[in-house]
Amino acid sequence: MSPEVIYQLKTHLGVNGLPYAIPIHPNLVHLTLGLFILGITFDLIGVLFPLQKAIFKFLAIPATPSNFFDVGWYNILASALITFLTVAAGFYEMMLAEPSTEVKSAWGLQAMQTMLWHGVGGVFLLALIVGMAVWRGFQRYVWCKNDAQQVQLTYLLSGLFIMLLMYIHGTLGAHLAAEFGVHNTADILLRLGQNPNLLLK
Repeated sequence: MSPEVIYQLKTHLGVNGLPYAIPIHPNLVHLTLGLFILGITFDLIGVLFPLQKAIFKFLAIPATPSNFFDVGWYNILASALITFLTVAAGFYEMMLAEPSTEVKSAWGLQAMQTMLWHGVGGVFLLALIVGMAVWRGFQRYVWCKNDAQQVQLTYLLSGLFIMLLMYIHGTLGAHLAAEFGVHNTADILLRLGQNPNLLLK
């Protein structure tokens, strides 16, 4: 793309370097994280249900393991679907980013290195989350459909490991916003001496 076209595009961008007031990617990231973590957590509760049965009975909560496995499945499925939008929004917003080149992150990385690792990591996590959803679907509808326990222990351990990767990956994203100022609307407005609350009204 020619520099003139890029310049024309940039004349229509807001103070945060995006054509909209608030970045979309960080909001979708938290939806992805929440759905995935809830999916694994509810599957874990379903597996541990026999140990907690007395607690549910005492609290008069009419729960069965299948209820928890249902919630786990639908959350993992929703996480896999929303992550496509999360990664797409991330790449779109990354293409418009103009990070500070004079700063290094807390991990000693420069802006471009952080963006590359975050971008590659996002695609890798997308593949893992979709893989987990497919794996979970096979457990639900094929391998364990007649079993009381709908998920395998290796699945749960893999989910916990992916949560650790999400934490590391999310820290790179936090570095981009906090340390390099990438699309950090409030930070940019404060540096310009403007009130960020007025923009969002």
